[in-house]
Parts: sequence; structure tokens; C-alpha cells
Amino acid sequence: MKKVIITGTSRGIGYELVQLFADAGYQVLALSRNETLLSGVNSEGCTIFNFDITDAKDIKMVSKFVKENWKHVDILINNSGQLVNKPFSKTTIEDFKQVYDVNVFGAAALTKAMLPFMKKDGHVVNISSMGGIQGSVKFAGLSAYSSSKGALITLTELLAEEYKETGPSFNVLALGSVQTEMLEEAFPGYKANVSAEKMAEYIMEFSLTGNKMYNGKVLQVSSSTP
Repeated sequence: MKKVIITGTSRGIGYELVQLFADAGYQVLALSRNETLLSGVNSEGCTIFNFDITDAKDIKMVSKFVKENWKHVDILINNSGQLVNKPFSKTTIEDFKQVYDVNVFGAAALTKAMLPFMKKDGHVVNISSMGGIQGSVKFAGLSAYSSSKGALITLTELLAEEYKETGPSFNVLALGSVQTEMLEEAFPGYKANVSAEKMAEYIMEFSLTGNKMYNGKVLQVSSSTP
């Protein structure tokens, strides 16, 4: 049975992904800053860690767990996200650093730590945003968030090239609006036509099968603007 690591699992899409994989019988390592929110997940195959993707000690903890218990990782879903919604004139450099620490540097650090445990048929799925797509509609107040998601897209393409001979595969999903707490932070009052559960179902299926057809690709998963 495949072994799956998912970050950003305390709410929204990440939470739903844990439920779906666990219910399907996969072994899941759910990484979240607030592990208590996942206490309702009932599965012997699900392990929950209180985890900060910006903390090197926590990343070493995950490596230790995998080495001692799993030996390998089949799927890594980098779903953690940090959002700041402020006019650029009021967005501090510290705001930018905090967003990039989670959305780019943290994802890179965890991926680097997991690569020794991943085989050629492994799959790293990075969760980006339509806001990170060059030429897409942009929205005021999201300069740190959207630019970081653009960086994650480029990082994914680069890693796919660097590891194309040995694997794993790397792909990135640029999501449009999904009804989550983060959407409310970005667009207060906006109602998306896609639920977190429905998007999680799509991401799960893609993570299991997408590497058979794609590597180094960015797929735009959106039917609306935003």
C-alpha cells in the first residue's frame, strides 16, 4: 500500500485529503501545525505530527520517522500555504519572508529531505495557485502570496528536469477558487463553486496516477476567476 505524506492538513483541502487517503486504506503521514484538528480521523494507517514546515527540527523528525518506519515514500503532497492579504505598500519584507518560508522554502526543504526515500515511480505534487500563473488575472493585496506560488511552479519544473532520469516525478497543480478558509482570507464573502472535498478528490486521483502521463507540468485546475 502506498505511503503518502501531506502537509497543511489542519483544515481545507489538506484535511480532506487525509480523510480520503486514510479511508481508502493508504498509509498517511499528516503534517499540521495544529494536530488536534485532525483528531477525528479514525484510521490505523494515519500518523499525525505537530509540524512546522519552516522548522528544520521538524523536517528532521519526519525523515527519522520515514527511515525507521516506512523506509520509502510514494507520494508527497506539498499543500501547506501561507497567505497575506494587504496592499503592497503595507506588506512588509517580513510578511514576504513568512509567506515564502512556508510556500517556497519549506516545500523545498521537505522535498529535499524526502527525496532519498522516493523511487523512480514516486510523485511529488506541489499545490500552487492560479495567481502564480504567468499571464493570469492578478488581484491586489496578494503580492506576496501569488509571487510565492509562481516561484513554486518554477521550482517544480526545475526539479522535474533535474530528476528526470532517476525520479521521482514532479508536477504542480495551480488551483482556482475553492471554498476554504484561505479563500475567505483572500476574497472575503466570495463563494466558490468547488468544495474542499471535491478538490481533494481530484488531487488524490492526480497524485496516484498523474505521474504516468505528466512530469514537470503545471496543470491549471480552475473553472472560474478568481
